Amino acid sequence: MTKRVVLAYSGGLDTSVAIGWIAEQTGAEVIALAIDLGQGGEDLDVIRDRALSCGAADAEVVDVREEFAAGYCVPALKANALYMDRYPLVSALSRPLIVGHLARVAAERGAYAVAHGCTGKGNDQVRFEVGLASLAPGIQVLAPVRDSGMTRDKAIAFAEEKGLPIDVTSRSPYSIDQNLWGRSCETGHLEDIWEAPHDDVWSYTQDPAAARDPDDLVISFSDGVPVAVDGRRLSPLQIVTELNARAGAQGVGRLDMVEDRLVGIKSREIYEAPAAITLITAHQELESVCAERDLARFKRQAEQRWTELVYDGLWFSPLKSALDAFMTEASKNVTGDVRVRLHAGRAVVTGRRSPASLYDFELATYDTGDAFDQGHARGFVELWGLPSKTAALRDQRLAL
Repeated sequence: MTKRVVLAYSGGLDTSVAIGWIAEQTGAEVIALAIDLGQGGEDLDVIRDRALSCGAADAEVVDVREEFAAGYCVPALKANALYMDRYPLVSALSRPLIVGHLARVAAERGAYAVAHGCTGKGNDQVRFEVGLASLAPGIQVLAPVRDSGMTRDKAIAFAEEKGLPIDVTSRSPYSIDQNLWGRSCETGHLEDIWEAPHDDVWSYTQDPAAARDPDDLVISFSDGVPVAVDGRRLSPLQIVTELNARAGAQGVGRLDMVEDRLVGIKSREIYEAPAAITLITAHQELESVCAERDLARFKRQAEQRWTELVYDGLWFSPLKSALDAFMTEASKNVTGDVRVRLHAGRAVVTGRRSPASLYDFELATYDTGDAFDQGHARGFVELWGLPSKTAALRDQRLAL
């Protein structure tokens, strides 16, 4: 019976070399799986042909943009997911989706193993392998770059020896990963955390300091899900795509941060996430209008845990599933419109309205028409502070 391995294939040097390496080391046929997450760049049919030219027995290309936007970006939006209060889970969100398709293709092709091109220093090795352990616990995982000592020099030498159709002369100084939800960039001069990012780091966003007119838009939500821009009903994919263009043109979504990786090291990361930052900013503001106080307070704690679970590769964990149910329930009535001004690198909310609003003008106003009975306040304050007052009196008594 023919042995098969399904490889998560990007079309780059490492995964192209991995095709031949896996075949030599295991004697298995390699099925290359390329995923379209809205990352742009090369046409995926070109990538498919490259995989075949590099020795793959077969190659599949899957367009998952709609699935990614609706099934991964939207749940992250409901959770206002920002790791370390800043990073909108650009790469972390895509990995469980890739894992799901790896497991599917492996089952369909009767593969005994799947493979990825991750190194031993990053988070993605964990996300791939823990995810696969959840979806296909009996399958083996191969990691040629991590486990075989495949340095870049060795990979280039292998590609040249085998005559692989890979351009090994042009090399970006950066390690880049991108998809619909954003773009990450690391290594090169960025490893010096004192050095400012060079202009060539940025791709999704224009210079925030460049002179341009503000862009005002209205984002509409229904139960926490974005459904329209400027009154035009759109799918999550269409909304993310449009906001990437409009917010990116205003320089919105640039992040430069030192991040705590799961493997225990700190890493300097550059992110661009125009749509993600704009949507999360708008969603948080609408929640402030529609979510009851104690629910909102608890949700902020749950959001952090949800984000950490996804960052740590535990998308398929029981706790993550339970928190998904909470986020769905907490998002009920987060419905309405948010007006956002995109300008000079910022997404600023300038208006909000909702049929489910808990904001009551007559209770909030200090002017004529105030419906708040201030006569109740004195007793409320007395009772609210009674435990603290009682403890303070005890401490005074014991100190005598």
